[in-house]
Amino acid sequence: MDTVSSGVGVLDKAAAVLSALEAGPATLAGLVSATGLARPTAHRLAVALEHHRLVSRDIQGRFVLGPRLSELAVAAGEDRLLAAAGPVLANLRDVSGESAQLYRRQGEMRVCVAAAERLTGLRDTVPVGVALPMAAGSGAQVLLAWEEPDRLHRGLQGARFTATTLAGVRRRGWAQSVAEREMGVASVSAPVRGPNNRVIAAVSISGPVERLTRYPGKIHAEAVLEAAGRLSEAVQRTA
Repeated sequence: MDTVSSGVGVLDKAAAVLSALEAGPATLAGLVSATGLARPTAHRLAVALEHHRLVSRDIQGRFVLGPRLSELAVAAGEDRLLAAAGPVLANLRDVSGESAQLYRRQGEMRVCVAAAERLTGLRDTVPVGVALPMAAGSGAQVLLAWEEPDRLHRGLQGARFTATTLAGVRRRGWAQSVAEREMGVASVSAPVRGPNNRVIAAVSISGPVERLTRYPGKIHAEAVLEAAGRLSEAVQRTA
């Protein structure tokens, strides 16, 4: 166990457990060996961390790092995501000629956290802070397509797209929708990936079907994918 103490023993021991799991799955005996903690202490801490989703178990019952750590890593990267979003969305708007948005999932909604609107003419306006349902639109498809199977299944209930639609999104790496969220509006979206390649956001362009056509991905998928790649790089870059 790391000999540098913070002065708060229980936190030092919990940190030792997490550090040990950084190397990969571990049995209780493995945790005891790696941390130097007494077996009852190691077990008590691992179970407590599991309760808070900082630790989980694999199919063999071994302790592994839990999903909460990925969620915290995403939150830590959010400042970098939003800092990069302004110029990336502005460029996407200029290249595509359409309004561009960045969505994050919050529960059963997706929230527009950044946007760059088309400056003139007919456009689809999604103000920053607006929450949209996860049941329709290419942004919702992207945010749901790479979810864990049980969450994906729940998300499809009442959705205006199907499991087959999401399989196509995963295969292509981008999504499109036509009059799915709103009549007369089409959109194209691609995933922004954070630590561990996890999808943390969706970058989108949207506008009238008359301009984007009924197959908007054929026109705009390349530009949207490039923007998503730039945002992913910004988030994954070490501070």
